[in-house]
Amino acid sequence: MNPGDVNLQQLLEQAQLMQQQLVSAQQELNDSQIEGSAGGGLVTAVVNGSGELLELKINPSVVDAGDPQDTADTIADLVIAAVRDAVRAAADLQQEKLGPLAQGLGGGGLGQLPGF
Repeated sequence: MNPGDVNLQQLLEQAQLMQQQLVSAQQELNDSQIEGSAGGGLVTAVVNGSGELLELKINPSVVDAGDPQDTADTIADLVIAAVRDAVRAAADLQQEKLGPLAQGLGGGGLGQLPGF
């Protein structure tokens, strides 16, 4: 074998190992639950590691029966903020779990591989 030759068997084994690691990391992300909150915990959102909304909790103290429009607007703002907080945390977790795998692909990320 010449110094510039590529060992295809070794390359295939490395690719299969990386694929197994990627599948494992993706499963771990799907099984993870990340919580975000807003309004000092008045609204909490739970997402999985892929950013899918799993649960939303609204503290009843947010509801003001005397001003339903203001209450609705406040709850909407708090829900948006809580979901954004949870999704941001999920993105951080994705980077933590998948980032090293992307580095193993030459730093180009998964977007440069067919099918990713």
